[in-house]
Amino acid sequence: MIAIQSIYTVTGLYLLWMALCSLRDPQHPRRLGTSAFWALLGLCMLVGQYIPEAVMGAMVVVLALLAGTGQVRAGTHTTTPSEQLTRHRQRHGNRLFLPALIIPLVTVAVALGGTHLQVTGVSMFDATLTTQIGFGLACMLAFVVAARLTRSRPVDALTRSRSLLDAVSWATLLPVLLATLGSVFAAAGVGDAVAAAVRPWIDADSRLAVVLAYALGMATFTVIMGNAFAAFPVMSLGIALPLLVNGQGADPAIVVAIGMLSGYCGTLLTPMAANFNLVPAALLELRDPYAVIRAQWPTALPLLAVNIALMYWLV
Repeated sequence: MIAIQSIYTVTGLYLLWMALCSLRDPQHPRRLGTSAFWALLGLCMLVGQYIPEAVMGAMVVVLALLAGTGQVRAGTHTTTPSEQLTRHRQRHGNRLFLPALIIPLVTVAVALGGTHLQVTGVSMFDATLTTQIGFGLACMLAFVVAARLTRSRPVDALTRSRSLLDAVSWATLLPVLLATLGSVFAAAGVGDAVAAAVRPWIDADSRLAVVLAYALGMATFTVIMGNAFAAFPVMSLGIALPLLVNGQGADPAIVVAIGMLSGYCGTLLTPMAANFNLVPAALLELRDPYAVIRAQWPTALPLLAVNIALMYWLV
């Protein structure tokens, strides 16, 4: 059976290779700090299940300190001349999009049909994590297809990927950490605390007041945390379930669907959503690191208003 640890193992080996490349880069501005960051992260992926919780917690703290003190920087990389890139685009044409299309197609295929694939009566995939496993397999398949399509050596693709990962840097961890934080908050009872703090300030019998509290709360909490998935369990358990579903008899499917969309409006407005808003600015080498947010807020605010109206009318 293909388990999620198989994907973690491949990822851990890649990150250890990333650490080795950073360590061997003599012109790297933060060689030791950067290599330590990727090495620790790689070990977490590779053998995290065998590391005691206290040690794992200490490793996470060290990762945060390395990133927070500016020790994780981009190294030196060789660039491909623009003329050569142009020739590659002209020769391959739209086939260059094939690896990118493989990732969502294979992920969806494994997520929907992975549990039905069996060998000698045993499922090929862990039924509880088919989406994550499918995504990992899709990325590896896309890597192979891209190498074959461009007739490049696998090591060349790895070298190019290092420059991309260096550009994204520690922000690659934000989606995972923030989504995990939402689960921690939910388990710690933050949703109940939010409900207790909000109820004295709103009329629980007013449908409009409760809708506003939930939709605006989702957007605001997402701005603070940078991830709608982190805000979702807190606001849904604190406001949507007790005040809208139980209190107003609202349809839970519509409530949480539009609530999540309201959270996404907050994603468009916050630098905490670094993978959406700061990383693109860094990759495009924009002078203003907040240029993406400045371009998105005229869409985010009207969209939030529309979500509030839809929630009020439909639930």
